[in-house]
Amino acid sequence: MDGYAVRAADLEGPAPHHLPVAGISAAGHPYQGAMPALSAVRIFTGAALPDEADTVVIQEDCTPTGRQAVTINVPVTEGDNVRPAGHDVELGAVLVSAGDRISPFHASWLAACGVGHIEVKRRPKVAVFSTGDELVTPGTALGPGQIYDANRQALLLLLRELPIVLIDRGLVADDRSAIRDLLQGCAADADAIITSGGVSVGDADWVKQAVAEVGTLTLWKLNLKPGKPLAYGRAGKAHFFGLPGNPVSTIVTALLVARPALLKLAGARPEPPLEIECILRTPIEHRPGREEFQRGLLTGAGAGLEVRVTGDQSSNRLSTFVAANCLIRVPKNSNDLAEGSRVSVLPFGGLLSGY
Repeated sequence: MDGYAVRAADLEGPAPHHLPVAGISAAGHPYQGAMPALSAVRIFTGAALPDEADTVVIQEDCTPTGRQAVTINVPVTEGDNVRPAGHDVELGAVLVSAGDRISPFHASWLAACGVGHIEVKRRPKVAVFSTGDELVTPGTALGPGQIYDANRQALLLLLRELPIVLIDRGLVADDRSAIRDLLQGCAADADAIITSGGVSVGDADWVKQAVAEVGTLTLWKLNLKPGKPLAYGRAGKAHFFGLPGNPVSTIVTALLVARPALLKLAGARPEPPLEIECILRTPIEHRPGREEFQRGLLTGAGAGLEVRVTGDQSSNRLSTFVAANCLIRVPKNSNDLAEGSRVSVLPFGGLLSGY
């Protein structure tokens, strides 16, 4: 605070107090020498406190008498308007730990502590591609039986805020040899590979077999809806995540499975997503057996938080994501949920936050 640096002990008894001004302490230009007893030093915001002073009286409570004296018009308490050394960080305190993601707040704090460089992990390279004879790139003309590749676009945008380097490897046809060759190429320069489609049980679903030829498949199928046909393994030394082909299933498994796994691969400490309890305002049909995540719209505040399902929850309907701001968690052993039930939701702000 702009004002006058004093010793509180010099101002015992009732105000006002009249003190000579011994000098000035400005930001970056501290007062030089010892501060005489029964004196004040003119001080400005951000300036160092003279060694002998312990209190600052703000200028609104003072009356200058020329440049050489000041009248203190109020009683003071030792430590007023002073930020002591160690106020922000104490000696020996840990600034960042292994597994922390360096946010703008970390960077600012490190800089304030004089730290110009820290040791970090290398960003892992993550290759992404889609599989399917029916897929074409958005912006081109559709032929008979074709659809646009929405999954790769979603993955590249959903994962770009992670501490990784994304490699877009495009589209590949439903051809076992082509998929195997692309996996080998990706494994040569990537730490992880994420695909969508081709991991189910159809005659043209070649991804699982291709992974088995170039590496190992250690997991297939999750007790999850949407997202049951998810594969995990290794292609060469690269981690492999085979996400389902339906676009909603791709997005849900990318958020709940691939995202935390990639954070761990990057050396970060994955945190569970933010989960909030609220009131369900539209009923949900559910058969016990699989944990389910439905798209919802969360509204209200505090105890008045409510969530509504964003329409038909078929796994092809991206429109239900466009209207949503959260996922509604339906426990695997739950029956139908009636309007008014208490449910847990995962806000997208918590799932997609960069830090």
